[in-house]
Amino acid sequence: MMNAVHPLSSMNRPDALPFEPFQDARAAVDRLSEIYARNTAFLRAAFREVLKGPGNGPERARAYYPAIRIVVETYDPIDTRLSYGHVAEPGIYQTTITQPELFRDYLIEQVGQLLQNHRVAVEVGESDSPIPLHFAFPEGAYVEGEHLEALKRPLRDLFDVPDLAVTDDAIVNGSWRGKEGEPKPLAPFTAQRVDYSLHRLQHYTSTAPAHFQNFVLFTNYQFYVDEFCARARALMASGNEDYDMLVEPGNRITRRGENGPGDEGQGVRLPQMPAYHLVRGDHSGITLVNIGVGPSNAKTITDHIAVLRPHAWLMLGHCAGLRDSQRLGDYVLAHGYVREDHVLDDDLPTWVPVPALAEVQVALEQAVEEVAGLSGWDLKRIMRTGTVATIDNRNWELRDHVELVERFAQSRAIALDMESATIAANGFRFRVPYGTLLCVSDKPLHGELKLPGMASVFYRRQVNQHLEIGIRALERLRDMPPERLHSRKLRTFMETAFQ
Repeated sequence: MMNAVHPLSSMNRPDALPFEPFQDARAAVDRLSEIYARNTAFLRAAFREVLKGPGNGPERARAYYPAIRIVVETYDPIDTRLSYGHVAEPGIYQTTITQPELFRDYLIEQVGQLLQNHRVAVEVGESDSPIPLHFAFPEGAYVEGEHLEALKRPLRDLFDVPDLAVTDDAIVNGSWRGKEGEPKPLAPFTAQRVDYSLHRLQHYTSTAPAHFQNFVLFTNYQFYVDEFCARARALMASGNEDYDMLVEPGNRITRRGENGPGDEGQGVRLPQMPAYHLVRGDHSGITLVNIGVGPSNAKTITDHIAVLRPHAWLMLGHCAGLRDSQRLGDYVLAHGYVREDHVLDDDLPTWVPVPALAEVQVALEQAVEEVAGLSGWDLKRIMRTGTVATIDNRNWELRDHVELVERFAQSRAIALDMESATIAANGFRFRVPYGTLLCVSDKPLHGELKLPGMASVFYRRQVNQHLEIGIRALERLRDMPPERLHSRKLRTFMETAFQ
């Protein structure tokens, strides 16, 4: 437990709330919301009192995350065709919960699956995991800057603060080892791990987590962002009912029927990885993130988006073509990855295979056929399916090519980039369906480098089509039943029940 050196007798805490059984998913989530709202309001009020009081107050304040648990006592057979919604064996399973209103639809579905599959009540109450003060403020804005400077005592003397020692990925990495009598994990992330990522998402993308959609496109070029925004604004202006609004960095909103955003967020400085959201009411819209260049960015953003439990993410980017038969503008549909990026080596060893997911591959190939107007043998003129190698050295061309060419040949790699394998590997690690469709933008092994004029013509011709393919592929995945999309290939033999 965080800050255990402080005796509990000196704590200012709200009244303890015991666990209560629920047979209805909505009622269970309502109770989670009540507990969370009460306890975070208590911390905010305590903080305001500290700022006002002489000497900043004598007592330490603490409140706990709500939790949900289920006790399963039998090995009764259940329907396991869906890859989530059930536990593997009898036991006590529990998870802490944060911001239940943000995750309301997700939680109702997960709890409903548990109730249906195991036919026992779920229990909702308070955990023994303290809520850090920083995370009691949804945007984290009220515990920084001038407020901290006003404190006459260290913040850690008065409140729980984020403890990175217990904010990790042990559950999803399969390295979690519980103590005797400790409940087993019910969800892939703890509440504090989720809170950490929600605040990081706001920082990196300059959009609120509530705007993120369940289908995500990653790109590494501004051209795609410009085209995405142009399409989205045209959809909004036309009154098209497929999507409700476009949200841009700074939470600038263009609603259906409008020609552009209001004044809010005007002049916002673009963040490191800006996000753009084409929103639907049920979060089944499309989010586009410009992750920039490199595997570090790719890992960072997927580490954080993963806590939102998206239904799929795709990489749309450019690559170096490694085969002489490829032409600039050809597509590469990745069906395997060589991981030379190294940023995930400690979390997912390189000996772990990252398989292609049939559902995603089919959706991408069908989208290429539809947009390009080609099929069968003719499709092979513009698209190759093969292995993509991802490396962490942007200037690999300046190295001795002998070793590299040998590795490319041994792996059968047909394309090289800096992000795709990282995004796919983190999708595999976090159980988020993933896919990659790249566009050949140069062929350095064959002396075809991008020149300024060539690049402009190439981008104008290809960006529109490539983005259209990505959007249509995600819309195909959106129409797919969850039991097909969330493949059991991404689950291990001892999984958390929550998706």
